[in-house]
Amino acid sequence: MSAAKPFEQLMQLPAAVRQYLLITFNYWSFTLTDGALRMLVVLHFHQLGYSPLAIAMLFLFYEIFGVVTNLLGGYLGARLGLNRTMNLGLGMQVFALAMLLVPAASLPLWLAGVPWVMAAQALSGVAKDLNKMSAKSAIKLLVPKGEQGKLYQWVALLTGSKNALKGAGFFLGGMLLALFGFELAIAIMASLLGLVWLLSVVMLKKDLGKAKNKPKFTEIFSKSRSVNILSAARLFLFAARDVWFVVALPVYLASKFAWDHWAVGGFLAVWVIGYGIVQALAPKITGNQHQGLGVGAAPDGRSALIWASLLAFVPALIACAMQFSFYPEASLLLGLMLFGALFAVNSSLHSYLIVSYSSEDAVSLDVGFYYMANAMGRLVGTVLSGLVYQAYGLAACLWISSIFIGITAVISIKLPRQVVGKD
Repeated sequence: MSAAKPFEQLMQLPAAVRQYLLITFNYWSFTLTDGALRMLVVLHFHQLGYSPLAIAMLFLFYEIFGVVTNLLGGYLGARLGLNRTMNLGLGMQVFALAMLLVPAASLPLWLAGVPWVMAAQALSGVAKDLNKMSAKSAIKLLVPKGEQGKLYQWVALLTGSKNALKGAGFFLGGMLLALFGFELAIAIMASLLGLVWLLSVVMLKKDLGKAKNKPKFTEIFSKSRSVNILSAARLFLFAARDVWFVVALPVYLASKFAWDHWAVGGFLAVWVIGYGIVQALAPKITGNQHQGLGVGAAPDGRSALIWASLLAFVPALIACAMQFSFYPEASLLLGLMLFGALFAVNSSLHSYLIVSYSSEDAVSLDVGFYYMANAMGRLVGTVLSGLVYQAYGLAACLWISSIFIGITAVISIKLPRQVVGKD
């Protein structure tokens, strides 16, 4: 087969499918560097002797600026087009990586070290949420109206594959740190992502997602009751994950079990890859595959309630096993695998529901508001991950996780029982 044959086949695909593939490739590439960067920073600064709380603070601006970006990014996407916000996110991530290559000696004393890393992380947080908001919003516009089952499958595939790549990014970060050191690892990622950005600038459809009626700035807050309820549930769901995942778990594995960089990065990679695979398979797992049965074949608020209720028990059981020293290492690792599978289904359901609830003409506004709540949950979880772990240990982080998921389930009671995509 000639080299041109695959390209010819690609160009024969429907335009919407080609755009979906390009958006997914952009999202994959960004996520790979994002996951690797997070692992590089956590392990590098742990190696330098930073405390868990200090490491958590390195990500503080990443999460804070993610909140702001999601709130404003939806507005920008509606006015400028999702192609521009996606390309802007890719470009900013390249710049954030390049910032970490600047020699500390060339910076003012007050900015060198931790403040400079926090500033780079802030820019990366803006970039990540511009990219994610753009990708998730674009799917709504590429799927024909009324095909809720297909919309669920496309969102699940995009989200699941992205998280599988994020897991690979964790492993990549640990591997690059072990093989090349911090600076060279950053340089490699910046170069490769720069090539992806150039491809996206040339190939991504112009004016994708631009609203017909320009939204006012005051419309950045969602007026939809369904979107507001789902956003509140999302906040507590992601706070429940990051309260143990961001800082507490990698530091615990490195300090208590004496795992090296390869092992820590490898386990977190396997966890997130498995999580991503389950997300992609969520339509099959929940039994809501679309087979010409109409809108009712897609999941609804009752589905979100059931799966959140199941998940709430898992971190509590892991915490009990650790506190009673019941095979603590095995209980932790196997328990977190189960948590990852159930969390993946919850996350995939939420990702579908927000796209389905959103208004087509201003989809980025609703999706941006929802991911603002997601980022707020990550911010809360990140701060608590360092603070609670340093003061009380990993088991306390898991108890808080269980409480947060319980709150998610209670909020989910108010979600609509039937999903109807809005025009």
